[in-house]
Formats: sequence, structure tokens, C-alpha cells
Amino acid sequence: MGLLKKLDLAKLILDGRFLHMRCCAHILNLIVKDGLDVISDAIEKVHDVVAFWIATPKKVEKFEDACRYFKIGGGKKLVLDCTTRWNSTYEMLEIALMYKQVLVD
Repeated sequence: MGLLKKLDLAKLILDGRFLHMRCCAHILNLIVKDGLDVISDAIEKVHDVVAFWIATPKKVEKFEDACRYFKIGGGKKLVLDCTTRWNSTYEMLEIALMYKQVLVD
């Protein structure tokens, strides 16, 4: 049974013709994106550093050498985020945090 059938249409604007309910996943996505906007400068810096290190196979090799030097074995490869998927930004930040010592030094 639809939501409109459960509501009193007479109490809705224009009898509920333009009633739109967003799904929970969409609302969560909007909330997270707003939160990420607050730290967008930091995210952009991490994105640029990750993009630098994964740009060529030679740079990836040098990054892996640096990980061995610092004895960091995260087991995950650096990944870039996709601006339309906040969870990919989370994944990029989570993995970059594992390699913070290599990425910062």
C-alpha cells in the first residue's frame, strides 16, 4: 500500500500530487556529502597525492618501496575517489590514512 493511500489527501498541498518522499539512502547520501564539503580542501589534497602516486607503474613501484622502507604493509592499494559516490571518498581516505607516514614524508 502506498504512502499517499494512508494520508488524508485533503490536508496535503494540491491533494498530494507533488508529494515526494526521499529514500533513507538518498537522505544519508545528502547528509554525508554536506559533511564532506566542510573538509573538501583536505579531501582534495589527499586526492591529489593519491593521484600522483598511482599515475604510473614506476610511481606505484616507488610508493611500494617507500612502504617497505617504513615497514607499512597495509595490503590495500591506493584508490581514487569518485566525486559522485561518497563511500569511494571514505575508502580513499581510509586507505590513505593507513599510508599516512609514506604519503606525508
